[in-house]
Amino acid sequence: LPISLSLNNASFLEQLEELEKMFQEDHYPDNEKRREIAAVVGVTPQRIMVWFQNRRAKWRKSEKLSVKSNKKHPASS
Repeated sequence: LPISLSLNNASFLEQLEELEKMFQEDHYPDNEKRREIAAVVGVTPQRIMVWFQNRRAKWRKSEKLSVKSNKKHPASS
């Protein structure tokens, strides 16, 4: 029995919002924190760990890109 896509999508977006909020607070949550987040979001701590690993990689990539673009266009001081 397929779950309504809109309902599923809404809860997924809420989970994502929650994870993003946690990521802003701490890029490296410890075991206990991961368990807490997993309970709130409703997935396993393992999934939380993987999400944070991927999110950090994405963050590092965007940091590198912003550093590169800053070098190309130095702020006038």
